[in-house]
Amino acid sequence: MTEKKTARSPAAIYQTLETALNPAQREAVIFREGTLLVIAGAGSGKTRTLTYRVAGLVEEGVSPGSILLLTFTRKAAMEMLLRATRLLDDRCGKVSGGTFHSFANSILRQHPREIGFRNGYAVMDRTDAEDLISLIRKEMGFSSKFEAFPTKKTLMDIFSRSTNKCLALQDIVYNEYPHFSSAMESIFRLYREYKARKLLHGFMDYDDLLIYLRDLLKANPNLCERISAAYRYVMVDEYQDTNKIQAEILYLLSMSNKNVMVVGDDSQSIYAFRGANFKNIMDFPVIFPGTKIVRLEENYRSTQPILTLTNEIIDRAAEKYSKRLFTRQKQGNAPLLVDTQDETEQSRFVVDAVRGLNRRGIPMKDIAVLFRAGFHSFNLEIELARENISFIKVGGFKFVESAHIKDVLAHMKLLVHPDDRISWLRALSLVEKIGPQKAQKIYQTLSEDGSGIPGLIDKAYPSVIERHIGGIKRLFLDILGKDLGVWQIGDIIVKYYSPILRQKFDDYPKRMKDLEQLVLIMEQYQDISEFLTDMTLEPPNTAFDNAMAAGRDGEDRLTLSTIHSAKGLEWHTVFIIWALDGKFPSLYALANEEALEEERRLMYVAATRARENLVFIFPKNIYDRNERLVLDQPSRFLADINDGVLKKHCTGYEDSLF
Repeated sequence: MTEKKTARSPAAIYQTLETALNPAQREAVIFREGTLLVIAGAGSGKTRTLTYRVAGLVEEGVSPGSILLLTFTRKAAMEMLLRATRLLDDRCGKVSGGTFHSFANSILRQHPREIGFRNGYAVMDRTDAEDLISLIRKEMGFSSKFEAFPTKKTLMDIFSRSTNKCLALQDIVYNEYPHFSSAMESIFRLYREYKARKLLHGFMDYDDLLIYLRDLLKANPNLCERISAAYRYVMVDEYQDTNKIQAEILYLLSMSNKNVMVVGDDSQSIYAFRGANFKNIMDFPVIFPGTKIVRLEENYRSTQPILTLTNEIIDRAAEKYSKRLFTRQKQGNAPLLVDTQDETEQSRFVVDAVRGLNRRGIPMKDIAVLFRAGFHSFNLEIELARENISFIKVGGFKFVESAHIKDVLAHMKLLVHPDDRISWLRALSLVEKIGPQKAQKIYQTLSEDGSGIPGLIDKAYPSVIERHIGGIKRLFLDILGKDLGVWQIGDIIVKYYSPILRQKFDDYPKRMKDLEQLVLIMEQYQDISEFLTDMTLEPPNTAFDNAMAAGRDGEDRLTLSTIHSAKGLEWHTVFIIWALDGKFPSLYALANEEALEEERRLMYVAATRARENLVFIFPKNIYDRNERLVLDQPSRFLADINDGVLKKHCTGYEDSLF
């Protein structure tokens, strides 16, 4: 199912549909007028379907700019448009493609005054938003006033969940953080101040992009009509992961042309904690009456025994679109359910089984161990290290959330947004002998007279400060007024920052390589604002990128991953650990029907990552101290599946697993 890389003539695309696509895929590709819901089962070729549809529309003469393809990562949009270009020609590269957030940013940049930003705005990433909350928190005295008051991270979580779930702040606190209920009034006061500061300083956080776009379209019917009319065909990938605001935006974008196609899998809706609304995909035919539904059920990833099991898991969901995944790969090993005496034996089982597979020629990079929560792999990591088995764990910090990357980007942000208080305080606090208080005073002076970087350069400071601040002055003198590319500016800042890096971090050689990688990324950009926006909206994630690159750099490494981070990926063999009732699903989910259903879908996502071998493992005799319970049963999602579909296996015979 791999597209040829050479361009084809327009007629050739339709001539090959019979052989390139299965009947359901063809039905979705040739659909034109009206609304279409494509229920795309795991591994059913949804990317190929979207790619052919884009190429088909362009081939028919539809203007590429009037086709809007919304995805959840910029990388996904670029990949689809690149494939469409290979199918047809370069016209496909002119299709409007990107994430909801990047699309929102592109529209809002054209209308800053209408949304209350007279001088434009800068987009804060998550850590900058948390830092602003922390500043406000301290200024309002909440750090010391309350014995139990949320941290900056928890406050950001509360604010973000309120926005993405379209729920009142108090509902989020009372339902999800009841232990902070006594501080509700103060949390609300801090939230109002946070919103006011963002407007004052020309900031938006990630969630604001969607809110402002929705409100702009709703408040300006003529503008909404003009924007929606510009897009004759709108397509959305991974629709099950959209939140309520994104669904509203899609509805507003369809006001002129009703040609909307959404692709998704209700069975893979697993991001409620981020605000994803399972009801969006379930209610789509209600919101858009007359919707045609096409089901993609032929799977191109897994063997039939694995699909038979995954069908069993999801068939028992309370609410779903009915579908049965099938494949032409009828033969294969039956999935296994393994019980071990404790967590250590579970880890030993995985180690021995992985070694056995590797001895039989399966590369480590083609094996994964998946788990519901990051801490579930701690014991296994110790065993792997003891056995000198190289592995990489997916689901850690994002590249741009690392302190050294944030330090460099702070200096760059000041060049395009001189009112950025967070970046000023960060950059100035790195200067020797200038702590947070002096940094705040310097910023206040520059802010009051609006002089920005030129003011910093021109002002004469007391000799004790001037002696140390000369370095940052020279840095900006080397940049201002010169015709430099983005990577050249970055290179100058990295050279200035290198001595600071050496003093600040013991592992500076490793961090220096990260900075070198950052400068390489900058080489792809002509505009510094575009670079900084992408670093906020679509930042590279080294954990994910390293997992994808495992084996390409000479290292053949086992992958450990949370299930959420594994979505969209696949391996020859997958081990799912802690498949223990009370851990997966969690005890919390057992008391909440919606949460329990999402965990069922999470199990389904984990199982559908496997191509040929699938193993569930659960340790018995686990004592839960909080609930004072002994957990010893397999996950309820697996417990009553018969032996013909899910084989029971005893430990001690790992070499003969498959």
